[in-house]
Amino acid sequence: MKTEIFTFCDFAQENSGKLTIVGTFDTIIARNFPCIHPQLSVVIRLRFDLWEFSNHSFRIETRALDNEMNMDAISGNIEVKGVGNATAVSHLVFAISNLRFRSSGVVNFVLYIDEKELTSIPLYIRKG
Repeated sequence: MKTEIFTFCDFAQENSGKLTIVGTFDTIIARNFPCIHPQLSVVIRLRFDLWEFSNHSFRIETRALDNEMNMDAISGNIEVKGVGNATAVSHLVFAISNLRFRSSGVVNFVLYIDEKELTSIPLYIRKG
């Protein structure tokens, strides 16, 4: 399996296999701390090869180096089915509201598939 997209954005939706992503970013700039970011979406597009078509578990966790941000893990299952092609894609789209940050820093969002760490992306929090 391959991760084709793993990003933060202002808005995302999946509709009949089509993925719409608006306003992708990796940095939040806050005037003061603590701050609350009202909403962001996390979008993941995974491509599976034919021999990987089956049910897979997933989990997204946050890992902050300074422990200044805490979010409950997001978890579930993906049922990967083919439509006659040698590969298939699955989209994961999550809207997250009211993320609280006590100070500037970096938070890594880590993706696990079948209990194995697959990849991660950083979310930078800056004062500006």
